[in-house]
Amino acid sequence: MDVIFNCPKCDQELAVDSSGAGTEIDCPSCGERIVIPGGGNNEGARPAGIDLGAPVTTGARSAMASSAAAKIEMHLKVPDHKTPVAALIEKPLAPLEVAAKETDKKMKVKNIRHNDCIEVGHDKFDEVITSFLNKVGEQNIISLTPLTYTHIDIGSQKLLTDFGVMIVYRG
Repeated sequence: MDVIFNCPKCDQELAVDSSGAGTEIDCPSCGERIVIPGGGNNEGARPAGIDLGAPVTTGARSAMASSAAAKIEMHLKVPDHKTPVAALIEKPLAPLEVAAKETDKKMKVKNIRHNDCIEVGHDKFDEVITSFLNKVGEQNIISLTPLTYTHIDIGSQKLLTDFGVMIVYRG
């Protein structure tokens, strides 16, 4: 159930979950430090869904007054902010075990050689690297290192120099 109360400085109407009763927050409208009423001290607070302006009736209550719609009607003021809205009560952080599982990807290395990317006279080096990087995802790339290497060409028996790239990533 929400606790609804007004800021003592700017009269901004605030609604906070009752689990936050007794904690201090900053008013999102004026920045005033406020203690959320509730618990044993309900001064200035009223339960959500009760219209204080409704007339008090005695005896038989009309069907409309006892309907679910009448119980949840609330007249709240909407603050006019020029800055982003801040959370009134911070959520607890995820346990360490959950955070560790989310980042429990092992580090891997992938070497892509230019010579291996030539198909029937067409150089596909850029396409192969782009495809691999898109598959791994930018957030998982740790480093990209250009390589220069030499190898013996089987056909000509000559020592050739070529290039490639070493990609270190989480995966």
